[in-house]
Amino acid sequence: MTPPPPTTPPKLIGTLESALYAEDLDEAARFWTGIIGLEEIARVPGRHVFFRCGAQVLLVFRASATRVPPKPGARLPVPPHGSKGPGHFCMGAAPGAFDAWRAHLEASGIGIEADFTWPQGGRSLYFRDPAGNSIEIADPAIWA
Repeated sequence: MTPPPPTTPPKLIGTLESALYAEDLDEAARFWTGIIGLEEIARVPGRHVFFRCGAQVLLVFRASATRVPPKPGARLPVPPHGSKGPGHFCMGAAPGAFDAWRAHLEASGIGIEADFTWPQGGRSLYFRDPAGNSIEIADPAIWA
């Protein structure tokens, strides 16, 4: 049997959400709201906490809670997911905001792992969230 001919994928409008994983969701919430300044928009204790990040949503899950398959007949039958080890999440910032971000993070006790300008232009700051995820704040010019 011959496979059907390939089709052109329908157009996407962009990234809607990204997920990171953390064991301590209260600590994650304090970091993402208190230090990064995101708005918490949803929480299920022991399972997840969600934040508004511009037009996107950052989902922070406890991996062990999301690896459990939904019960038969669940209203929201989200398939199991989860990850092991640190992930990565990048947020965009205006080019003139990087010195202020670096000062804010350092004043908040957050160590900067890297701060550099890419060969094609645009600066990136890298640091870790309390769960050990690699977090980046970047000038959108890095992808221009």
